[in-house]
Amino acid sequence: MLIKRKSIEQVESSRPATRKPRYAPVTLSEMDGVRYLHFGTEWVQGAMRIRKPDWPELEYAQQMMAWMLWIKQPQRLAQLGLGTAALTKFCYRQFPEAQVDAIELNPSVIAICASMFKLPPNDEHLHVREMDALDYVNDEANHGTLDALQVDLYDATARGPVLDSADFYSACCACLAPHGIMTVNLFGDHPSYAKNIKAMKFAFEQVICLPEVHDGNVVAIAFKTKVALDAEAQAALLERAKQIVADTKLPAKSWLKGIQSTL
Repeated sequence: MLIKRKSIEQVESSRPATRKPRYAPVTLSEMDGVRYLHFGTEWVQGAMRIRKPDWPELEYAQQMMAWMLWIKQPQRLAQLGLGTAALTKFCYRQFPEAQVDAIELNPSVIAICASMFKLPPNDEHLHVREMDALDYVNDEANHGTLDALQVDLYDATARGPVLDSADFYSACCACLAPHGIMTVNLFGDHPSYAKNIKAMKFAFEQVICLPEVHDGNVVAIAFKTKVALDAEAQAALLERAKQIVADTKLPAKSWLKGIQSTL
């Protein structure tokens, strides 16, 4: 049985800055050439194939790139929750002209990504920031600036996002440009799923969920402005998916099939 409790990260981020925060321990495991990140439990928080450090190894992480079906040349991207930096590294390499922000509250996660998961140092295009994701999305300097926002905010229980309110998702929406898209990693077999979907639908004009993968991961795609999904639009998306496969080897055609299954 899952015991409902507030995350360490959520509790600590609301406490006075003078108190030194406590976090769940960052632990590692390896199997068959893949290195995994954990927060002191068996739940996987991210993975990296050691011979392909910039490749998003987990299928749900690949699905988090589904915004590429609509956005070809992003200028600014952000990830809330660093994990193993899989999305951050892929976006940084794939879109060298874009600004990539990664927001992570736990300094140990940032340090382990640099030492064990090949996270490159900050430069003019990459900004990994130690801060609360809620502060980032509420900062008006970020509003209207992002082409894509990828949200993967899990604590040690790895069962539901730490931030999941309508106010939070409204702030995420505010950070996007009019054409902007948010992708969110959810856990389908958990009460938090329905809560998150309801909150997203309150904040965004359109929300689509891809089919479940792994042990329950469901990636939601939220659009600030509603997109067409009629036959003509799907034909164009198929051509775009083929190009993504050719350019990156990401399974974009399966994303499109997943979207079509929801229509």
